[in-house]
Amino acid sequence: MTDRPEIAHLGSTTLSTADIDKSLWFFRDLLGMEEVARDGDSVYLRAFQELEHHSLILKDSNVNQLESVSWRTKRPEDVEQFARQLHDSGIETVEAPAGTKKGQGDSIRFFTPHGGHPFELYYDIDKPQAPEAIRSKLPSNSSTRRGLGVRRIDHVNLHTAADAVGPTEAFLRDGLGFKRRESFSAPGGGPLVATWTSVTPQVHDVAVVANPGNAVGQLHHVAFNVESYSDSLTAADVLRDHDVQIDLGPGKHGIGQAMFLYVRDPGSGHRIEIYAGGYLIFAPDWEPINWKAENFADGLTWYGEPFPLANHAMSETTSSTSKLI
Repeated sequence: MTDRPEIAHLGSTTLSTADIDKSLWFFRDLLGMEEVARDGDSVYLRAFQELEHHSLILKDSNVNQLESVSWRTKRPEDVEQFARQLHDSGIETVEAPAGTKKGQGDSIRFFTPHGGHPFELYYDIDKPQAPEAIRSKLPSNSSTRRGLGVRRIDHVNLHTAADAVGPTEAFLRDGLGFKRRESFSAPGGGPLVATWTSVTPQVHDVAVVANPGNAVGQLHHVAFNVESYSDSLTAADVLRDHDVQIDLGPGKHGIGQAMFLYVRDPGSGHRIEIYAGGYLIFAPDWEPINWKAENFADGLTWYGEPFPLANHAMSETTSSTSKLI
């Protein structure tokens, strides 16, 4: 019997932006990401503790939308195995040959059923050295810490229609191997409203949450990790001083137990979370935590400015209307 294919970790997101210069200023100059390469209308970036080619691609466009969420598989053969598995499930996939994205090998692309989000799976990825001027002496870092020092991509939060949350999570779990870590269901045994899932020891590599507009294929935010709570507080100071819009925070989530700061990329309006702390899960028999309605407010905001429960999603700005290739 053939081993099931597996996903190793979140690799990158591709975000289109209507003002790529402002977006570059935000991600590269303020957050401190390294500009690794340019290719046509795309700019490739990574954080200072990322050795792989990129974790963010900014695409120059006249729209602001989520272009893809890319996942690296555990083995080279897993890409083809996933392709066969998806085909057998009736999910259309498109093959993207090596080099379609700079530094990245062969991949497959598809929209998640029910949720409608653009996913990509790949294994091969270049690991270039940073330019000597910013190269770190620490071999576990790709470059020196600059700007606000985001150190890696952490997770994505995807929104979809209320009746699509449960089926989307089922696809992530049964089709791609994600595990439910925490969740919230409607009172009285109602449907799943929000779920936090992962393939790593993190509480979530991807969250799926119902949005108030009942639209599919929405991006709520992309999170980048900083080293400490104080780093997130410093980020609030610096970003406020540069007139970057702060949506919420700084505060601490009960779910995941991490410090949050939600801000907007001034070039695109995409919401970005500056994320610090949190807990890790190593137990193989972890029992998912399901939050109840009476304490869900604590899950969203343990302390700090309360998350707006009347409209817990805040507002989405992007959708996955892009083509697969």
